[in-house]
Amino acid sequence: MRTDLVIIGGGPAGMAAALSAHEQGAGVLILERDRELGGILNQCIHNGFGLHTFGEELTGPEYADRYVKRVRQAQIPCLYNTIAVDVQGGNPCRITAMNRRQGLFEIEAGAVVLAMGCRERPRGAMNIPGCRPSGIFSAGTAQRLVNMEGRMPGREVVVLGSGDIGLIMARRMSLQGAKVKLVAEIMPYSGGLKRNIVQCLDDFGIPLRLGHTVSEIHGKNRVEAVTLVKVDEALKPIAGTEEYIACDTILLSCGLIPENELSESAGARMDSVTQGPVVNAALETTAEGIFACGNVLHVHDLVDNVSKEAEKAGAFAAAYVKERMAGERREWGQAVRPKLPDKTRSVLPEGRDAGKTLICIGCPVGCLITAQKNSDGSLSISGNTCKKGEEYARNEMTAPKRSVTSFMKVEGGGCRTVSVKTRGGIPKDKIWQCMEEIRTKTVKAPVKVGDVLIADVAGTGVDVTATSNAQEKGEV
Repeated sequence: MRTDLVIIGGGPAGMAAALSAHEQGAGVLILERDRELGGILNQCIHNGFGLHTFGEELTGPEYADRYVKRVRQAQIPCLYNTIAVDVQGGNPCRITAMNRRQGLFEIEAGAVVLAMGCRERPRGAMNIPGCRPSGIFSAGTAQRLVNMEGRMPGREVVVLGSGDIGLIMARRMSLQGAKVKLVAEIMPYSGGLKRNIVQCLDDFGIPLRLGHTVSEIHGKNRVEAVTLVKVDEALKPIAGTEEYIACDTILLSCGLIPENELSESAGARMDSVTQGPVVNAALETTAEGIFACGNVLHVHDLVDNVSKEAEKAGAFAAAYVKERMAGERREWGQAVRPKLPDKTRSVLPEGRDAGKTLICIGCPVGCLITAQKNSDGSLSISGNTCKKGEEYARNEMTAPKRSVTSFMKVEGGGCRTVSVKTRGGIPKDKIWQCMEEIRTKTVKAPVKVGDVLIADVAGTGVDVTATSNAQEKGEV
């Protein structure tokens, strides 16, 4: 099998790179290990995606669906349920892959774009003492179980690590009826976005314990409790601060690692800081003809940045193939690291007054807004950097609203659940009524993105719409 360009990974990076290369006239083939495109976005049913790319706030499945439609319209071929087991650069590049239908096979390509994404740091990397009982999940695994399979990992939960996935899963478990005891973070600041602290923890009364970690897990067959301990400046446990917390489930949200086994086997030089391959200004690795983008290069905070970077990688890879076909040769050149997105620590100011000081949840920036009610009843608002911040502050001081995302069970479909969201914000005091309707109702396949599944949920005047597709059983 031969093609101009092979994209390994059909997530947001892979699809954006494929579309960009296709627009440059290159023949493209996407290898995807799952049964559908979209990658990790398919299980990220919460809002917060697409503000920069599409100018509106989307859920993960909605963001993925827009790219999937473009890939299909461009008729870019994809091999699903296909795993790349080896990649070698050169002229041509060689990719060894396997699937159930074709077995083990080889592809020759003018260039390769690595877009495999990242994976979660496992428990073994954290050296938590204790047995190995059931009830310990990475936050991402729990996210897939709940959001895509409709299965609850447990009912009394402790979250270790305050990364965005951990914060979001603390909210999701609460919405699905679990009791989240607390979120523990070993650092003196949160690893997640400030807006997620507000809408995932503050909104649901979930404590955030900074400077704390789990020193022991209790239970042999199933988790029974954890010992929580405070740490000093050197991140060492402080004797006498131990606290016994009963729970049946632990979710680990302790960082992401670029998925780079293929990069290393291809001989690409790795960067010890980003844990991804070293690339030049064209996003080309030191392995001949192999490019990298997205979370395989370095872990990004926003999927919009992933897509933007991947578009560049696809365009550069297509240009590289054209040069090769024209018989031109060029040196890789001096390695130039791509500019990484700024990492903003989510440090909440001391003495924050919830009645006057607000953290805007309108976008990932999380502006600190001061809102005060004047004697004449008007509001004085400062600190916002856009009109959306002012609107949020006014609503928060008068009639706070939140968008709700969740999933509904599907009858007669090829999947167990379909992700949903409210088409706009609903009053905060109506969230639980909204969730009760969503949990107790089922829908029949087929379902398409945008379909109204519940009209006027909880009497709010807001509809619940589908954010993913659910095909009839047996339909491809």
